[in-house]
Amino acid sequence: MGGMITFRRPDGTECNGYIASQDGNDSAPGLVVIQEWWGVNDQIKAVADRCAAQGYRAMVPDLYKGKVTLDAAEAKHLMTNLNFADAAGQDIRGAAQHLKQSSKKVGVVGFCMGGALALYAASKNSKIGACVIFYGIHPKVKPDLPNVHAPVLGNYGEKDKSVPPAVVHDLERQLKDLGKQVDMKVYKDADHAFFNDTRPEVYDAEASADAWQRTTAFLRKHLSV
Repeated sequence: MGGMITFRRPDGTECNGYIASQDGNDSAPGLVVIQEWWGVNDQIKAVADRCAAQGYRAMVPDLYKGKVTLDAAEAKHLMTNLNFADAAGQDIRGAAQHLKQSSKKVGVVGFCMGGALALYAASKNSKIGACVIFYGIHPKVKPDLPNVHAPVLGNYGEKDKSVPPAVVHDLERQLKDLGKQVDMKVYKDADHAFFNDTRPEVYDAEASADAWQRTTAFLRKHLSV
């Protein structure tokens, strides 16, 4: 269903990414899927495959330029050294532009680090038609909230120490005060990365199923053509 491709960033340089779609579905809505801090691994590729099975052309831009890790310390190092502005303004924007060549509408969905980048990218690209955040807020990533034009859906865990509920509710309040369309849900007893089924220590099947249902319904509503 999917494979690696090379696409051009707005600055003209090249970036690699994983793309998944149903055969013969080149005009389907596009979806930029943004990695966790581990890199473009099999788990995030599987998420793109699930999105493709729902009828989207899903692309995961390789923000780490080929680096993938299973080690949390290395993942933290990779994320710390990532140029977030470049990742959003070039890699993610380039992926969205590539999809827009044949998709009328394009959305973003991101996980962990990618969730923070999804909202940041939506604030920098008015052509993003929908934004889905999975447990993603990062102190180094400061979205330009007044310039978020896409509706926003958020899925968070109550036990998430890196993104506590108070921070989630504050972001929701800020967006609502700006008149933005936003729907945040904090899952009781769920932890950070509750959607990642390759991490049994945090995976929550019930919360994951509900978050996926919310996500697919939201994307159908805002990206269907």
